[in-house]
Amino acid sequence: MMTIAEAALASSSTGKTISIPLLGNLGLEYLDLYLIHFPASLRPGLGFPFEKEDIAAMDYESVWEAMEECQLLGLTKSIGVSNFSCKKLHNLLATAKIPPAVNQVEMNPLWQQKRLREFCEEKGIHITAYSPLGVKGTPWGTNLVMDSQILKEIATTNGKTVAQVCLRWIYEQRVSVVVKSYNKERMKENLEIFDWKLSTEDLHKIEQIP
Repeated sequence: MMTIAEAALASSSTGKTISIPLLGNLGLEYLDLYLIHFPASLRPGLGFPFEKEDIAAMDYESVWEAMEECQLLGLTKSIGVSNFSCKKLHNLLATAKIPPAVNQVEMNPLWQQKRLREFCEEKGIHITAYSPLGVKGTPWGTNLVMDSQILKEIATTNGKTVAQVCLRWIYEQRVSVVVKSYNKERMKENLEIFDWKLSTEDLHKIEQIP
């Protein structure tokens, strides 16, 4: 089991101790990107899984101030957020001195995040998509993405897999994507999305998916 080692520095500007857990264990002096994983807090001592009543409001202003200190101290090159809605981003930006570089959210052809993408583009915040194939295997997930008849038809027309269609669609939205696979063949397939394009008709069909 990995023990938590903290790389801590005292901030001369705020008097606070700023640290990034696990930085020492990773053998790194800094991170490329450090995210607030979820826009809420849990009662002290709790972790995943948790009950709804265990969720508490987050003090965005103080948490983001500490994130900004991490960047200013060189502990991370960039800072960002994950699972933040338009409203939560608006509230964060109202007091932020350094805007988030990234908002990492679930996104796929069945959850297209259109309004959030427009908001983030306007504010200069890059979107990174996770669960591009849906979230099967989680307590809240389904297999609706991979079972989509529309996506299967597009895949057949292009001689590709449904997974490749999903990844290519995200790529064409100018969104970066987090993929996960331990299967060598699937990892190879994940990289074979750059030498072809979805047609205008394909994109229209995906846009109309409810």
